[in-house]
Amino acid sequence: MRHGKKNNHLSRQTAHRKSMLANMACSLIEHKRINTTVAKAKALKQFVEPLITKSKADTTHNRRIVFSYLRNKYAVTDLFRDVAAKVGDRPGGYTRIIKVGNRLGDNADMAMIELVDFNELYNGGKKEVKKAKSRRGGKAKKVEEATEAPEVNAEPTAEAAE
Repeated sequence: MRHGKKNNHLSRQTAHRKSMLANMACSLIEHKRINTTVAKAKALKQFVEPLITKSKADTTHNRRIVFSYLRNKYAVTDLFRDVAAKVGDRPGGYTRIIKVGNRLGDNADMAMIELVDFNELYNGGKKEVKKAKSRRGGKAKKVEEATEAPEVNAEPTAEAAE
């Protein structure tokens, strides 16, 4: 019986499995989308989502923890710079698994795993802008309009003409 055993061993020993998941995670971070088997995609999802959550807080400690898993400094840099900026407001669910059929050679179930915020087809090509919720109704709008100063048209100086 497999009570309480969460991770799929993928018919590999521990070191090989960790290396394979690290390499797949680096490829996912670099290319934003990879094709693999369904079992590996599910294992990769469990492996990479906590790392993406860690990347939302850019501290030296978090970078070292993520590097201990990925073992690739370029992937860590890309994760903390590009990926974290896109998923900063998302509370979880950073990856999407889409089944794409069976592989020709051995008929294995194949899937495409991708980072959710990097797919322009599902997002409609634009990023959703969430409005900040205010409990005061229209007060924030009135204060914002009052603080805007009217534009003053000044004559160009001699430095600007040169």
